[in-house]
Amino acid sequence: MSSPSSAPRRTLTVERVVRTAIELADADGLDGLSMRTLAQRLGVVPMALYKHVANKEELIDGMVDSVWAEVEAPEPELPWREAVRRRSISLRGAMLRHRWAVGLMEGRMRPGFANLRQHDAMMGCLRHAGFSFRTTVHVTSMLDAYVYGFALQEKTLPFATAEESGEAAAEKLEATPPELAAMFPHLLEVVSELGRAGYDYDEEFETGLDLILDGVERLRPEWVALRG
Repeated sequence: MSSPSSAPRRTLTVERVVRTAIELADADGLDGLSMRTLAQRLGVVPMALYKHVANKEELIDGMVDSVWAEVEAPEPELPWREAVRRRSISLRGAMLRHRWAVGLMEGRMRPGFANLRQHDAMMGCLRHAGFSFRTTVHVTSMLDAYVYGFALQEKTLPFATAEESGEAAAEKLEATPPELAAMFPHLLEVVSELGRAGYDYDEEFETGLDLILDGVERLRPEWVALRG
């Protein structure tokens, strides 16, 4: 019977290196990820990693591309609105699972296959729906700005659920001196209501997303006419 020390080691691959790095970043953020800590987690010496990734920047490229691979690409057979709505919700979901990726999704100079596939699918969805080149870029930019901005706002929140947000609002209200709260009646109303009902970020995200898509839908006839 073999001892634990004689058990065969798992083969080190690029996929395993990237997946383990994502696990570390999910737990501790990118600041907690180094080639040394990654090597320790994998049970290898740091130099072994460099056979699979050239440096930490290349590692992060692979990690970001793995996040893109989790995003639902717009399906060409779906109506454009449903397709890009689902893609936007899926993109936010990926960044909620991997908060370290917020701010990195568009900033890599060497995008991987999943990244390129996602962007091509988004452009193709809108172009096939009749949008001009320029309006396709406008819609994509607007939606991404909304999704990334919302994800950035959520990144540093001290709560994750509507119930927890309600508790946080109630604590703020209790800690605010009555004479100060009386000076800001509208803000007091908001905090009081949130303390009672909570703030559902899923609902708020989709409400804002639908407002944007309503605006695009209203302008779509004249935008479709602007071919080119």
